[in-house]
Amino acid sequence: MACFGDCKMKNLTLDRPLVIFDLETTGTDPVSDRIVQIGLIRIELDGSCRTFVSLIDPQRPIPPQATAIHGITNVDVAGKPTFREIVPELSVLLEDADLAGYNSVRFDLPLLAEELHRAGRPLDMEGRRHLDAMVIFHQKEPRHLEAALRFYCDKELTKAHDALADASATLEVLDAQLGRYPDLPRDVTGLHQFCNQEEGRWVDASRKFAWTASGEAVFGFGKHRGKGLRAVAASAPDYLEWIISSDFSEEVKQIARDALEGNFPKRA
Repeated sequence: MACFGDCKMKNLTLDRPLVIFDLETTGTDPVSDRIVQIGLIRIELDGSCRTFVSLIDPQRPIPPQATAIHGITNVDVAGKPTFREIVPELSVLLEDADLAGYNSVRFDLPLLAEELHRAGRPLDMEGRRHLDAMVIFHQKEPRHLEAALRFYCDKELTKAHDALADASATLEVLDAQLGRYPDLPRDVTGLHQFCNQEEGRWVDASRKFAWTASGEAVFGFGKHRGKGLRAVAASAPDYLEWIISSDFSEEVKQIARDALEGNFPKRA
């Protein structure tokens, strides 16, 4: 659904249209996950703008942990267009435009590019510029422990990178965060869940294998990213041999060894 309006920017000079976009998705893997909602604002040189937002049927179940973040359920996307069906309208909005997002360099743009590639309309980045407000935020507002202690506790960390001093500062910051944000859980279990919202997504601690919604282990890295471990063991056992002989964690190597013997991880 597209709408028209005025979005003239006060502090950025444009020399071509700019499209600001954001995605809600089934997860955090730019290659294997899918879009469930997309929103775009296209700003023209005269300050006029078009906005577009649509729920999208990802053609797979939305994991509960993803719904817990963005609130979009399988019921919400039932009967909505697939990504391929909205590509013609997206292509018009993206045409001859630069791009901008938040955490879009690492996540939104790679995922959008994957979806467009699967739909047969690869995103041509030749000549496009890409702005990421999160990169600017993190570079202009330091995210290290010293900055956190200054922000939350109005104190300076005098012995940075001394282990005990850093631990003490972390304690103060954590307590101050709980005092500042009343919506944070006040019990350890609740705070653990807040800090580990992807818990249960990964098969191993180093996050090399991920669980699908059906409980199958899939590769989370490399040339077989998104492919099932069982399928790779059958079609490319030499890749598992390479993992075993390379610099991976012992847990990952054992998963590879077991897979070569026909034993695959089972989700508890």
